[in-house]
Amino acid sequence: MLRLPALRIFFAALLVIFFTDAASAQLKLPKVFSDNMVLQREKPLPVFGKASPGSTVTVTFSSQQKTAVAGTDSNWMVILDPLKASATPAQLVVKAEQTITYKNVLVGDVWLCSGQSNMEYPLDKSLKKYAAPKKGDDPSVKEVAGTDKPDAIRYLYVERLLNKYPELPSKGWTNGTDTIVRYVSAIGYFFGKEIFEKTNVPIGIISTSWGRTRIEPWTPDWAYQQSPVFKDSVTSPNFKIDGTHPGQMYKGMMEPLIPFAVKGILWYQGESNCMIEDQETYVEKFRLLVSSWRTLFKDDQLPFYTVQISPYLYTTRKDPKKHTPELLAKFWEAQTSCLAIPNVSMVVTTDLVDDLKNIHPSYKWVVAHRLALQAMEKTYGDHSAETSGPVFQSVKRQKNKLIVSFTHVGKGLVSSDAQPLTWFSIAGKDGKFVNAQALIAGNEVIVYSDEIKKPKYVRFAWNETAQPNFFNSDGLPALPFRTDKIND
Repeated sequence: MLRLPALRIFFAALLVIFFTDAASAQLKLPKVFSDNMVLQREKPLPVFGKASPGSTVTVTFSSQQKTAVAGTDSNWMVILDPLKASATPAQLVVKAEQTITYKNVLVGDVWLCSGQSNMEYPLDKSLKKYAAPKKGDDPSVKEVAGTDKPDAIRYLYVERLLNKYPELPSKGWTNGTDTIVRYVSAIGYFFGKEIFEKTNVPIGIISTSWGRTRIEPWTPDWAYQQSPVFKDSVTSPNFKIDGTHPGQMYKGMMEPLIPFAVKGILWYQGESNCMIEDQETYVEKFRLLVSSWRTLFKDDQLPFYTVQISPYLYTTRKDPKKHTPELLAKFWEAQTSCLAIPNVSMVVTTDLVDDLKNIHPSYKWVVAHRLALQAMEKTYGDHSAETSGPVFQSVKRQKNKLIVSFTHVGKGLVSSDAQPLTWFSIAGKDGKFVNAQALIAGNEVIVYSDEIKKPKYVRFAWNETAQPNFFNSDGLPALPFRTDKIND
């Protein structure tokens, strides 16, 4: 027979078990589901969360009602059939032991914005005292102060926290009147605004970024374990790639919202990988990011719209290696090589820098516009505007000149300031480059120098300080390139 102290311990244990079981039985969804959210249209739509093992979960939305049974790990998921876009607020109801009702839910397109500080760069730049632009007014100021933001654009801001896993570190979805919008990616904000204005479809922007992060932390570690390029580096559970174990930001700030359906990805990252002189392996690292995210979001064609990092004095950084002025150009080349991955696009930013010592160019609304041009053509099928600046196509020699041809000439090739073209250089077979004159001739550029009688190679914008004036008349800058691979 149990004595009184033992009985007390026994009943206390029962209470602990009871309340633990009750807590585990609570119906719960990640914070990517909340009031004011946007659900992705025209795709199978996962709704997922936790409930007590074996319980039946019923999800009701629009004219659909579907059920799932929570597994032994408490996880459950239902897949709603694809939905049509709708700006009419609706309710998503999830019922098991309890009932959760999400209100003011729209159906449209959800874009996920990720990367390092230039994507994290908030709409309200006063939060981190970013420099104001030297050319023209900053529309961010008006947007932060304005109260007339469309209700059909919603925002989910993911906080920079890794210790909340498996929770998503977010306060949930909001419309543009909430002060949390100040923290949302400026690029994501202006991109969402332009896409909404052009499509009239509700837009959701998920902002999950962290300054100074490399690409590896945003990629699940298992992706590296499957890569033939990194097979010799993944021989232990805590393996490191260039000094860091992959997956930290992915685990804390991405995995909790997967597989919430999205339309596409905006990715602005690379400065930190450039600083470790990662031009040789960045293409494979980016491929791993793209392929793993496409697998996780269950869309093998998920579009990635990326940003080529901007001119900056990397040679002034105090890093273990001595950077040369060509380091950034080589990294630009690696980013350009990533375009061989299907459904990956990139915009150029060589004209958006006021100060080469500032790694955070302020013209984020321009970057967003260029990304929106790409998305409108390639995702929404609007071919009414040019989406890229001139891109190298081919080169041929005529006596002492090189004739360079380009795609994406748009309405014509131009000098943006009406001055002679800058940042072209040529070399003979010895690979010794000299600055060259460059003249526009129709859809071609003629490049030459009196110092080179038989030119063989041409380079454009091949320097970290390059801010060239070579554009198309649609206002888009040319993509840096070279035709040689000498002394690499």
